[in-house]
Amino acid sequence: MNGTLYLIPCPISDETAPWDVLPAANRAVMDSLDYFIVENTRTARRFLSKAGIARPIAELEFRELNEHTVAGPDVEALVDPIAAGRSAGVISEAGVPGVADPGALVVEACHRRGIRVVPLVGPSSILLALMASGLNGQSFAFNGYLPVKPAERAQAIRRFERRARSEGQSQLFIEAPYRNAKLLEQLLQVLAPDTRLTLAVDLTAPGGQVTTRTVAEWCRAPLPELNKRPAIFIIG
Repeated sequence: MNGTLYLIPCPISDETAPWDVLPAANRAVMDSLDYFIVENTRTARRFLSKAGIARPIAELEFRELNEHTVAGPDVEALVDPIAAGRSAGVISEAGVPGVADPGALVVEACHRRGIRVVPLVGPSSILLALMASGLNGQSFAFNGYLPVKPAERAQAIRRFERRARSEGQSQLFIEAPYRNAKLLEQLLQVLAPDTRLTLAVDLTAPGGQVTTRTVAEWCRAPLPELNKRPAIFIIG
């Protein structure tokens, strides 16, 4: 009989205690598992330790699934123990697994092999940012990362702005934290003055903030310090 794959959210911010943002019902599942498929072993061990799970950390098995994992045999090898009856938990670096996260590979493999997949409740930076933006929550798209090259990035920004204006669809995207300031600078250069732009920074952390302004208003205001701060950008 197959085991079950559980998708286990973790805090978005290192400053946040696990049980400040996770429902208590997750604890029973986490306590029951001894096999975890994780994006990074060190941070997953730290999260489970801070969560105070019942089993000693040294008794747990961790196997990594990240950008270096090759789809195919490597992913199937992660699923083999589950197919043999052992349940597992997937843990992302931050937030919910499977969304903007390599965990989707093992989820897809489990579906192919008829293994039950159970998502647990927890913080998603994408949904939290959208909830607090005041932009359209009925129709939205998450676009991942924009191109790195400025010319290609400008084209992508214009494309998403056209979609937001013509379809009323909120356009969400992210950037590597050390490139946030450059991205914000280019957004303010490329977008129309009356386009609304949301910036959601350090969500769930004590200093977290979500701000929506027109581009013209952003240009008149002091810009926040974004270096190395996780952020979600939304065009609406």
